[in-house]
Amino acid sequence: MKLARYILLIVLTSLMIVGILWARDKGRDEVCTEVEVLVVNEDSTHFVTPAGVIEELERKHIVVKGKPVWQINVEDIEKLLGESQYIEDVECMFENGGRLKIEVSQIVPVMRVFDGDQSYYVNKDGKRMTAVSTFHADVPIVEGHFTSSYCPLRLLPMIKHVEQDSSLRALVTMYYMRDSNNIFIVPSIKGHVVNMGNCEGYEGKFKKLQLFYNKVMPVKGWMHYDTISVKWDYQVVATKRDKTVEAEPEYDPAEDEQADNILTMSVSDNSRAPVNKMVKSNHGSRQSSNSSGGNNGGKDKASAKPSEKNSSGEKKKQQ
Repeated sequence: MKLARYILLIVLTSLMIVGILWARDKGRDEVCTEVEVLVVNEDSTHFVTPAGVIEELERKHIVVKGKPVWQINVEDIEKLLGESQYIEDVECMFENGGRLKIEVSQIVPVMRVFDGDQSYYVNKDGKRMTAVSTFHADVPIVEGHFTSSYCPLRLLPMIKHVEQDSSLRALVTMYYMRDSNNIFIVPSIKGHVVNMGNCEGYEGKFKKLQLFYNKVMPVKGWMHYDTISVKWDYQVVATKRDKTVEAEPEYDPAEDEQADNILTMSVSDNSRAPVNKMVKSNHGSRQSSNSSGGNNGGKDKASAKPSEKNSSGEKKKQQ
């Protein structure tokens, strides 16, 4: 009985070995007949196409169609395609009939970063994709200088918290990082910026900010402060606006025909005449108007940056 079992085991082992050798020989003869590329998240973004993946392989001089299957290393293909800044994940496999199937996931941005003259998107893993004019994603905007030791992903938990809260998402328009301990948010409420400090404890900081908005700002006025800081524990520190910007007087073409007032020319450089006794020359008025207009021509991003004076808190009022 034992001898019969022993003989049966030898026969089964021999058949298995023969089957493996036969399959290997058959596999060596099989060639890649087709390459199928599937973009698994094509509805999220639209910058990776099957044709583009094939072109990338050709650009890297990787030819698989018509080549013996045993000579094709799918791991090398996955690694090569994964190096593309537009692709987040790659998986390759052979199916029946020698068809190579390549599944790619294109990168899904979670923020757009402006760092000096560079602009790029970042995904949840920190992978970067250079921003191009042909593609735009509606994601949070972050401005600042980042390094390998302090990457944009450090802000991601706070950004996710804002994106998941409808009221905060409507409030925050962009983020500006001056340094790791002075991260500002630019709210949709014009006239001030908010210093969040570092990335820690952002839930409590937003609660303090909302309480300040509800209790203090309606009383003081929405243009009373230029910086609101919630970076310190158990307090909110607000910096008063230095001065109110006066409205630019309307330009009157008829003033060009008036002669210079001699009282203006008689004022010494070392003296300070009362404003109501000085009459500005028409030429000087036009120059002032032009320079002021040039300064007001900046866009949101430039005007959104908090000034060094404001952030240092020269005039602070504790609420």
